Amino acid sequence: MARAERWDVFCRVVDNYGDVGFSWRLARQLAVEHGKAVRLWLDDLTVLGKLRPEIDPAYDLQRLEGVEVARLSEPFTVDDVADVVVETFGCDPPEAYVLAMAERRVKPRWINLEYLSAESWVEGSHALPSPNPRLPLVKHFFFPGFTPRTGGLLRERGLLERRDAFRADAGAQAAFWRGLTGRTPPEGALKVSLFAYAGAPFEGLRRSVASYPGPVWLVAPEGAAATALDRPEPAHAIRRNRADGGSRREVEVLRVPFLPQDRYDLLLWACDVNFVRGEDSFVRAQWAARPFAWHIYPQDEGAHWVKLAAFLERYTADLDRARAGAVTSLWEAWNRRDGDEGRDRPALAESWAAFVSRRDALEAHAEAWCGRLAARRDLCDQLVDFCDNVLK
Repeated sequence: MARAERWDVFCRVVDNYGDVGFSWRLARQLAVEHGKAVRLWLDDLTVLGKLRPEIDPAYDLQRLEGVEVARLSEPFTVDDVADVVVETFGCDPPEAYVLAMAERRVKPRWINLEYLSAESWVEGSHALPSPNPRLPLVKHFFFPGFTPRTGGLLRERGLLERRDAFRADAGAQAAFWRGLTGRTPPEGALKVSLFAYAGAPFEGLRRSVASYPGPVWLVAPEGAAATALDRPEPAHAIRRNRADGGSRREVEVLRVPFLPQDRYDLLLWACDVNFVRGEDSFVRAQWAARPFAWHIYPQDEGAHWVKLAAFLERYTADLDRARAGAVTSLWEAWNRRDGDEGRDRPALAESWAAFVSRRDALEAHAEAWCGRLAARRDLCDQLVDFCDNVLK
């Protein structure tokens, strides 16, 4: 039997869960769905240990779901070089490893798997070669994206079918909520998941959602949101009576444990609106096909605003002006930070009200958007095809 093709995937943690989450999903999919012998090199195993509790950060080498997980540290000792080398997000393999790549008679196929972006220039840069200036090696850029001229998005086989089965099973949803919170949501409750970077206007959101005409669950996994909304009151609930004496409105914050990846998917599927961050949860929210808001990773000199605007332009292209404006206003208000005072953006409360009042239409749009993305080949499949057939 011929040996499985060897792939080494390198990841250095920058955006904490997003980088590692993406790299782990890719490595697992390469092993499970494409039969590759995969080694995932990580410089911070504690992060993967949060996403996959089976991983013990104390071990330098371990195996999970067909993937060999190895600690990336210096000095780096090279034992062998893979047939395909993937550096995620331009992280650069160790110098000793690159020199060993150059010494191989048959040079490895070398991929720089870049950050996800909706900007138009990505299409022109996808799959371009980059010869090394000092070694007989060529690196190829591979860009995830939202159009046919990019590498697509990670989507494991059967993901959408599992999502639909979960949503069609009221018992499974009730069991999920009981396992997570000890009870099920009140009838008619608006369920909102919260995953964002520190500095997001969490308290402002809690005040804003109080305008919803019914109970609201704000579900905050361990992290910035749960910490920011941790209040010393003896009870979570905040009850507000309408000035006209109408029905009571209740907002309840539920702080839950940090969820492993597959269980986090269930949270996204079970909620009505999802606030997500970075790259990995951003993509999973799109596969969840629910209205969502993205907290983009902030960059120096406001470069993230360009990326945010590029995605919003694509995502809202098929919406009418009022609905597109509701999405854009909420996302911009959610991403506003100190130092952004010069930007003309509406307050979070008004943005939320406009967004949630159009939730049914925005949910239909999210489902249509997901369907269009799912009609294209997923990133892992395209990457394997590129390495095995185009670069072979």
